[in-house]
Amino acid sequence: MAITTADVIPLSQARATLSDLADQVKAGAEKIITKNGESYVALIDAQRLDYYHQLERERIHLLLIEEASRGLADVAAGKVKDARSSLNAIKRRRAAKAAP
Repeated sequence: MAITTADVIPLSQARATLSDLADQVKAGAEKIITKNGESYVALIDAQRLDYYHQLERERIHLLLIEEASRGLADVAAGKVKDARSSLNAIKRRRAAKAAP
């Protein structure tokens, strides 16, 4: 849904017309409330906010699955290192940086 200039409301006007704005939002509109001429907050339907949060969680899960798939592909390709030797190498580099 595109935001139009009619959907951008100064905070002072939003205070005075909150009930009407809430009815418009419940009917499907989204409102951007400004403060000192800049975007401040958005007024959206609670169900839509829940939906946005669900989409965000699903995106995070997909990213985790993608990372795990890449890791498994690395293991299958033999791109692995011993954890102990890798940690020791990191410790040596840190100690070398810390030494004067």
